[in-house]
Amino acid sequence: MAFRVLVVGGYGNFGSIVCRHLAVMPGIELVLSGRDPKKLLRKVAELNTQSGTVCDSWCGDAMGPEFKSVLGSMNIQLVIHTGGPFQGQSYAVAESCIDAGVNYCDLSDSRAFVTGIGALDARAKQAGVAILSGCSSVPTLSAAIIDQQRYRFKRIDSIEHGISSSAKMPGLSTVEGVLAYAGKPIKLLRNGQVHEVLGWQDLELRKMQHMGTRLLANVDVPDMDIFAGRYGAQTLSFKAGSGLKLGGVANYLLAQALRKGIVRDHAPWAARLHRWGLWFERFGDGKSAMYIDVRGIGLEGKPLFMTAQLTALNDKGPEIPSCAAVALAAKLAQGYLPAPGARACVGEITVDEYMAAINDPENLSLSVHFSDEQG
Repeated sequence: MAFRVLVVGGYGNFGSIVCRHLAVMPGIELVLSGRDPKKLLRKVAELNTQSGTVCDSWCGDAMGPEFKSVLGSMNIQLVIHTGGPFQGQSYAVAESCIDAGVNYCDLSDSRAFVTGIGALDARAKQAGVAILSGCSSVPTLSAAIIDQQRYRFKRIDSIEHGISSSAKMPGLSTVEGVLAYAGKPIKLLRNGQVHEVLGWQDLELRKMQHMGTRLLANVDVPDMDIFAGRYGAQTLSFKAGSGLKLGGVANYLLAQALRKGIVRDHAPWAARLHRWGLWFERFGDGKSAMYIDVRGIGLEGKPLFMTAQLTALNDKGPEIPSCAAVALAAKLAQGYLPAPGARACVGEITVDEYMAAINDPENLSLSVHFSDEQG
């Protein structure tokens, strides 16, 4: 019997990638959902033509009260929620899944949304379903990369990581989401003490393997609430930036304007920056990467430094946040049963499972290097 997966926002930027992978995956029956009937039918027709399979669809508001009954009537076994931005969004989709007895994951990278999902834990356990938030680059993939190498460390002291995207613009909702905390305080850990920085400030040039230098700035992610307890790290930070340094400067200036009250609402400027970014994306090199620097003590009691970089070529960067959910769906379709409860999606998939879900070694590669801290 096929495993039925419904993708909320199936014709969106990330939803389209998830659906493209699932449409050709053996043992999975795909259902797309969205609120725009024309976009939905166009995406279903496109997938059916490309994959040679028959995808189902449901047009409606997954945040609405009717979604629970839809899940039951369509015999859905997993919901993948890609409909951002998640900043400030309710847990209506996850709650419908609990009521319908359906497992759920989302692609949220909103710190408040992912860490707050625990409020549904008791209900999810009672219903016997897994509600997994943040099934994306962070914290699912970042945790998987660290988990894979955790055995090499006697102690982890600091984790500093981030993402540099290509110049290719994501969807507007993604831009709105990441600019929601521009100029706002972000709580990090520094030497075991809570430390505040400002979103999209503290510009930094980082040299990245095969990518030259990239401009990065402070970004808020769920890892900041998860990694201290999971790994015992005393220093945590996360930075991000676009493929073109001009984009990083634009985000920095918007954050300054918001902080000083010159601009009061980020949303109209997010739309402007999105339009401008679409024009400038032709000047990018098509390269994206996630990097992770881990400092600590190795098994022999000596300092150990790990640097990992997952690199995507030819504008394949959006595969990175999308395919954690694909890997999870594949694992569930093969019989994996995640523990019931509502929590951040960490420890559910391995790096190997993630890379197998993408299955594009020509364009996505992971490198991991170790040295002492002076290496």
